[in-house]
Amino acid sequence: QVQLVESGGGLVQPGGSLRLSCAASGLDFTWYSLSWYRQFPGKERELVAVATSKGMTRVVDSLKGRFTISRDDAKKTVYLQMNNLRPEDTAIYYCHQVALNVWGQGTQVTVSS
Repeated sequence: QVQLVESGGGLVQPGGSLRLSCAASGLDFTWYSLSWYRQFPGKERELVAVATSKGMTRVVDSLKGRFTISRDDAKKTVYLQMNNLRPEDTAIYYCHQVALNVWGQGTQVTVSS
């Protein structure tokens, strides 16, 4: 059974940083791309970043310069480093594997003073 488990969310002040982790199990991790999405209340989930199986990474244009995605194949984990956080980054962040259509349970990120 494929599972994705996110961690690292929490409450942070504007300008602060968080690193989210997504630990995968039940799949040959090196073969699969993994993505981060986020969801605002009442909205659809939106793509944040992708780390491919070939080591390529992409962050959506609006978040470039603040967010970075990386992966550690040995630990079967993908990370989302978020810097200079803003209140509008407040959302639930999800890990996703597209081909297997698997989502993690999500982790709440709240940016507030």
